[in-house]
Amino acid sequence: MKPLPGEMFVGDAARGDAGPEVVLDLSRLLSRVLHPTPTGVDRVEMAYARGLLAAIPDRLAFAALHPCGLYGRLDRRAVLAFLDATEARWDDESRTGRWHRRIDAVRACVALRPRMVPPPRRGRARVYVQGSPHHLERRDRVAAILRREGAKLIGLVHDLIPIEYPEFARPNGAALHLARMATLEALADGLVTNSEATRASLRRHLERSGHQPLIHVAHLGTHPVAPAPVPAPARGAEPYFICVGTIEPRKNHLLLLNIWRRMVEDRGPAAVPKLVLVGRRGWENEQIIDMLERCPALRDHVEEHAGLPDRAMATLLAGARALLLPSFAEGFGMPVTEALGAGVPVVCSDLPALREAGGPVPDYLDPLDGRAWIAAIEDYARPASPRRAAQVGRLARWQAPRWGDHIAVLLDLIERV
Repeated sequence: MKPLPGEMFVGDAARGDAGPEVVLDLSRLLSRVLHPTPTGVDRVEMAYARGLLAAIPDRLAFAALHPCGLYGRLDRRAVLAFLDATEARWDDESRTGRWHRRIDAVRACVALRPRMVPPPRRGRARVYVQGSPHHLERRDRVAAILRREGAKLIGLVHDLIPIEYPEFARPNGAALHLARMATLEALADGLVTNSEATRASLRRHLERSGHQPLIHVAHLGTHPVAPAPVPAPARGAEPYFICVGTIEPRKNHLLLLNIWRRMVEDRGPAAVPKLVLVGRRGWENEQIIDMLERCPALRDHVEEHAGLPDRAMATLLAGARALLLPSFAEGFGMPVTEALGAGVPVVCSDLPALREAGGPVPDYLDPLDGRAWIAAIEDYARPASPRRAAQVGRLARWQAPRWGDHIAVLLDLIERV
């Protein structure tokens, strides 16, 4: 995720070699070396690597808790090659087959084997930055890493959803996230949240512990990807909608599937647009999977992709009538900003975090109001939809959040701690 043309990260020239040494944890990306497509958290860790490389190259180092179980610093040239190869895989996974990906993964793990941690330079502070929740549940291990580095800790908090909405998490999700938050409560000197909504949740949580580290809000940036030069499989002229996210109860796919079944039954198959779901199958989703696999009315109207390379995803997104996101809870809403950044309208839940992401542009609906969602979908499916045209008009004034701005906030927090 290199800076876009014309995009400079704040502090590129002004900061130079002054300021604390920064150690960026890449454990998450290294642990996902076999995965062909990224999650949102993967993208954030990549953006941190690219952004800090652009802003403070002379005082940035990389480290990881290696898949072999050992912690150490990472060779810089090996990291740069690994970042390039990872982005190429995300861009177009068809470049390499599964067997070649396994070979590449082994090579990456060898090249990125843990190395000795150098002692801090005299008179210079050291700050350890972690942009993912990877291994945060292991407080003793994180404390040992910080002692070994002689560093203060800054972490990014993506959300507190497993704690606030345990019914939407895996069976052990709440306990796992509580352990992660306990590590940050005990060890972090500064925290970044991806939205004001997440900061409010975090402050409520921290009030119980009495620990109040510095907290900065920085919205997650967008990184536009050019659509593939060869279009996705032809769909004819039929309209379609897209929903992006892991198939899990929190994302409320069940609402959309019931809407599509109702539309097929009421209007007839020929009059119903397609629904394209992009996201791997998650947890606690038996009823959703049953509908996807066993409901005859959905068979020809719902298309499912476990994951797509970036360019294929950009092509699919560009042709959609709208992105649909009927979630019950979100920390920020990267699908919203990515869709709007691509010029695609959004219909999403009326949640504080999604309003931060989309501003005045999307149509916001109650995630329980099925009739309102049906009305919006039917309207947006029309070739000359006034409601869609109005949102396209609002889109012209929308400004996508930039990773450069996020990194500037992070650098300010690094200086303050």
